[in-house]
Amino acid sequence: MTSAPMVLSQARLPRWAPALVAVVSLALAGLPALLSGWGPVRWVFAAVAVFLVAMPLWSRLVEGRRAAVDRLVTGLIHTAFGLAVTPLVWLLYVVVRSGAPAINGEFLSVSMLNVIGAEQGGIFHALIGTLLITLAAAVISVPIGILTAVYLVEYGGRSRIARTITFLVDVMTGIPSIVAGLFALALLMLLFGPAFRAGIGGSIALSLLMIPTVVRSSEEMMRLVPDDLREASYALGVPKWRTITRVVLPTSLAGLVTGVVLAISRVIGETAPLLVVAGATDGVNTNLFDGRMTTLPVFIYSQYASSTPVGYQRAWGGALVLIALVMVLNLVARVIGRIFAPARGR
Repeated sequence: MTSAPMVLSQARLPRWAPALVAVVSLALAGLPALLSGWGPVRWVFAAVAVFLVAMPLWSRLVEGRRAAVDRLVTGLIHTAFGLAVTPLVWLLYVVVRSGAPAINGEFLSVSMLNVIGAEQGGIFHALIGTLLITLAAAVISVPIGILTAVYLVEYGGRSRIARTITFLVDVMTGIPSIVAGLFALALLMLLFGPAFRAGIGGSIALSLLMIPTVVRSSEEMMRLVPDDLREASYALGVPKWRTITRVVLPTSLAGLVTGVVLAISRVIGETAPLLVVAGATDGVNTNLFDGRMTTLPVFIYSQYASSTPVGYQRAWGGALVLIALVMVLNLVARVIGRIFAPARGR
């Protein structure tokens, strides 16, 4: 008498099964949507609910309990991802739809000087102000942030000073931007008088917001450098400072640059501190130490506050340009990270 052969494989649903269930879910959810007059958002939510029930149920009947649980969890993860991405996609869609009609050569190349009523006007003065103030903030923040990270990683260890610096950096991370603006304003008032407003004040305020990000990102990147590289350098008789400049910093350069660019992206859209300390002007000002200076966030705020159709269009156009700047900075960070990333042995 021969025994039945042992089956080691489990029945599996075809690869196109999720797509089929998704189409059927949309169709089933579409019937009450048409009868009840639902919008597309409620229709999609109903279809997702049907999919999360139908797909694991079918899998339970064919593949078994473990596969059904796996498909349920996979569907929940994809749903969570969709919920997280949807606001971003919707934001980009609204900004592009509302701001694209305002973008043209004149809008990008002229300022608001002597612009009256519904005349064209542009963001050139705000674009220049944003670039200058952000560049000055980076010049202030990057050396301080990287040198602080070098001390914490290479010299501080578990000392009380290092723990105190880490605590203060964490506190600075949560400082509201308006507080940074008020600090910069108070500093300038002490040095130059109560009526002084200049772009350098905005750079000081933004640097207070940038430094914690630069410190934390640089610290993490330096800690990722293997200790074997440091010990090999010390074994060759290389002093500590040269090991830092020739081994640690070059090895972590990609992460350092990425952290700096991300810190710039984080502060380039700040409005409150710049409105307080840098003020606003309708013309182009390229001197950080003399006169008020407008940035893109302040321009967007002032134009939207005008409560006119032309002002709304300029505000949306400025928002689109600002988002484009942030996207370019993030792309630059990724490219630099790939270029300067240390080679990996195979």
